[in-house]
Amino acid sequence: MNERDEDLARLQQLLDTSYAQAGRHLVAIHTPAARLTADALVAAYTGMQVAVVATVASDGRPFTGPVDTFLHRGHLYFGTDASAVRTRHLDRDPVVSITHVRGESLVVTVHGEAVAEDLSGTDADFAARTREHYGTAWDEWDPAPRAWWVRPHRMYAADMSVHASA
Repeated sequence: MNERDEDLARLQQLLDTSYAQAGRHLVAIHTPAARLTADALVAAYTGMQVAVVATVASDGRPFTGPVDTFLHRGHLYFGTDASAVRTRHLDRDPVVSITHVRGESLVVTVHGEAVAEDLSGTDADFAARTREHYGTAWDEWDPAPRAWWVRPHRMYAADMSVHASA
């Protein structure tokens, strides 16, 4: 776990605020019994998790694709190749939505803005985390990989298995 007490408090506030402002349909599905606390989310979202990120093309069309994600310091982080189409999208318009679904046991969605990381400088803490997962291969990519964290506007996290029939 890489979250500090203040990270967990911020994450819990985000989850609470997001559900308080959620639409009726989402609230009916993400019942209070299904919603994860920040502590439970951090416990469930360990290591690298594959999620689908949505970016926006210059003409407004949505594009989705899988990315490796990490929950780090209470924020969702992801990366990709510097030459990827999603990199061009994010350089032009940082609006993103990311969803991770693990069967019915975990559903996490975050909507917000992607903030570029400086993996060789100020964000070396996250860069070290990626090296724990990828090893030195991360440093050998050419061009160097790009990474972002999501400044969230909304975030939802639920364990949908509470609704499964016995």
